[in-house]
Amino acid sequence: MDPRLRIRPTITTAYSAEKEAEVFQNNTLRPVLKLQNDLLVNMYQHYMKKRKIPFASMQREQQRTQISNSISKDNRLRGLLFGMIIGHFTTEELQTYLEAESEMNRRITSMLIQRLQDQLVFDV
Repeated sequence: MDPRLRIRPTITTAYSAEKEAEVFQNNTLRPVLKLQNDLLVNMYQHYMKKRKIPFASMQREQQRTQISNSISKDNRLRGLLFGMIIGHFTTEELQTYLEAESEMNRRITSMLIQRLQDQLVFDV
């Protein structure tokens, strides 16, 4: 068994996936995002500080928008965060990812935005 698989958390879903992309999302992306959660959050917070963006003083909706815009539009940030995720794929998972790269990137982006918004958006 690939050592990367041993350290991943187990995530159970309430429904069965039918599409290959959904299966990959549930079996690979969700566990890797959960495993890397603290690093992803810390990296995003570092990004905010480095860019001198006053995130904590923003209104709740502004924070949500900031997260969405920065991940969607800043290629350097998105590449860094994607690398933190893709680096935990097995060789087989990488092949699955590459076969549907555009779809997988869309799913990763959406999941990253949601995960960061759920953890970093504060009532101000």
